[in-house]
Amino acid sequence: MHIYVNGRNIEITDAIKAYVKEKIGKVVNHYDQIQGIEVVLSVIKNPSASGKHVAEVSCKMNTGAVVRCEEAAESMYASIDLLADKLDRQVKKLKDKSLGSDKSSIRTENE
Repeated sequence: MHIYVNGRNIEITDAIKAYVKEKIGKVVNHYDQIQGIEVVLSVIKNPSASGKHVAEVSCKMNTGAVVRCEEAAESMYASIDLLADKLDRQVKKLKDKSLGSDKSSIRTENE
């Protein structure tokens, strides 16, 4: 599983790349069907924009599904944190759906 980090209007430093790999890499612990993750970090140069640092992720699965998220914040690290949380939730949701809904009820029929 590879994590690709690209940048638009920003130079990707080793510190940012390590931070992304640390935060996004935790998602792999939840679901083993992930083929690759592509992260795009960008900065909006418009002074009137509110969330100037945008982080996008595209997560490709072995099953053919693609999970895509986008977050914006005032700092790049904050947007990466928000993005990691959102991707984590979406991957867990996809995993639950793929495992099926044949979960039996807590209640039994003999009550």
